[in-house]
Amino acid sequence: MTPSAGIYVHLPFCPYICPYCDFAKWAWDDAKAARYLDALHAELAAAPHVAARTLFFGGGTPTTYRPEEIGSVIDAVRARFALPADAEVSVEANPDPSLVAKLAGLREAGANRLSVGVQSFQPAELRVLGRRHTPADVEDVVRGAREAGFGNVSLDLIFGAPGQTEESWAASLDAAIGLGVEHVSCYGLTIEEGTPYATWFARDPSAFAGESLEARLYALAIDRLRAAGFEHYEISNWARPGFRCRHNAGYWRNDPYLGLGVGAASYLDGVRSTHTRELGAYAQAALGGQPIPGESEQLEGPARVGEAIMLALRTAEGVDTNRFRERYGIDVLETYRGVVDDLVAAGVLVAGEGALRLTERGRFVANDVCGAFLAD
Repeated sequence: MTPSAGIYVHLPFCPYICPYCDFAKWAWDDAKAARYLDALHAELAAAPHVAARTLFFGGGTPTTYRPEEIGSVIDAVRARFALPADAEVSVEANPDPSLVAKLAGLREAGANRLSVGVQSFQPAELRVLGRRHTPADVEDVVRGAREAGFGNVSLDLIFGAPGQTEESWAASLDAAIGLGVEHVSCYGLTIEEGTPYATWFARDPSAFAGESLEARLYALAIDRLRAAGFEHYEISNWARPGFRCRHNAGYWRNDPYLGLGVGAASYLDGVRSTHTRELGAYAQAALGGQPIPGESEQLEGPARVGEAIMLALRTAEGVDTNRFRERYGIDVLETYRGVVDDLVAAGVLVAGEGALRLTERGRFVANDVCGAFLAD
């Protein structure tokens, strides 16, 4: 049996589609959503046996499904993969008014961590991001989550949105902190090919934040959240002590994970695979008991180690060189001596005491730093 794995379940339907989003997602359709749930259960029943460590529902907007439907998947995962009773079970949610009535049912179904896609607390920014909730809706959701028994609530925010300023971003950060949540994720806006935002960017790139402004916004997040007592434990993630996302931590450790659903990715026994993003092809294969179409690759040698370094460097702990020696049979400092020396000299990496870590400056250019190990 594969060592304990995180289980990811993709529920791809949304009440509406945001113009910046490139995930595998579709607008809600009763018939398609019902067929998809049947296909998901069929895939789950035939999935490889792993010992589950955590469970994460992403999307799409998982909470477009009823709590009892999500509960049926949680029950099936517990039965199939021996998910521990105290495991972290996360559900992504949209802070629409309709969510509040579902929260007690979600908690009763077994969810114990709620991840809310807020993106901004500024009405003008919400409009430009295509979001339909209000700041008051977010407050209602967090209050409702507490009343339902959720002791672990996370909020997602986006920086670099068109029209965003340092002042408006600081106000959103302060609003999130003021709600007393346990976890905050801050993601820089990415222009994804094929989205309405990509069309807008091609027409008027000046409408979007440049690198200098994005860096200042990121620095604001670091300062504001640190001052509020959050640990900056990963490039885009902050948590109060004891509330790091255990599921995502498995990705950064390069631990095994199993993805279920359209477009979902898995990493088992050194093989990385991704399901098709075609909804019909996924459902037809799963319901027919056939292999899900998609792509896979065996990660070996430098590619496997380079990716593991890249993932570990995203975290506050960085690369544990002793652990890497035991797991991959290499001395990271010696194998990558040239890369390490160059990055240390540039002031973006610290090497010593059995670890490689990004410096504060390194966090601002993390993609370039991590990419140096993949290129090598």
